[in-house]
Amino acid sequence: MYKTIQKLQNIVTRKGTSKILTFSSPHVFKALQLLSKQKYVSRILFCNELHMGEGAVRTMIVHLKQNELVDTIRAGTFLTTKGKNFVKKFTDVISSQCKIESCNIARGKYNHAILVKNHAGIICNGMDQRDFAILYGAKSTTTLLFKNNHFVFPNENKDALIDDSETNVILLEKLMPEENDIVIIASSDDPFVAEISAINSVLCTLAIN
Repeated sequence: MYKTIQKLQNIVTRKGTSKILTFSSPHVFKALQLLSKQKYVSRILFCNELHMGEGAVRTMIVHLKQNELVDTIRAGTFLTTKGKNFVKKFTDVISSQCKIESCNIARGKYNHAILVKNHAGIICNGMDQRDFAILYGAKSTTTLLFKNNHFVFPNENKDALIDDSETNVILLEKLMPEENDIVIIASSDDPFVAEISAINSVLCTLAIN
């Protein structure tokens, strides 16, 4: 997984004398997610979904094409075979996401949860995950581990959602966790910030382990 993250980071590395890029790894990750769900993605959809200007989107597509992950036709941008294989490496580990309402463990107006498969062993106390999310504007972050069929905080064994059955059911049904999975939840007053912060937290967590 580390090499896959490195390749993602290489996509957002400036090429030669090119201008400073206004997008980063989480934006490219979300772009690849969009491409995996739709046959063709227009520049306008990229702009709307990634909160990026058209110039930045054009540059991102150029970088993706240089890495042979996408190609373009009049209908839009699409994943190449190499791109599909690259995305699969991510989806095998970062397998599901969902939004949850404000609750005891995530008090933001908007809360975005992402599941990371079978990586509970890389989590120390959740502070790194918080810091990674705050870099992208999150107000707070919650890290949960799935152990013995329930969600626990790092370094704890008590069911973290014992008093919140509604959130517990939502996470179980939408994320479908298994033993030793991680759930990172980023919270913000803006839904896009919550999502992009959660993505950054996940990518940085995998990059350093």
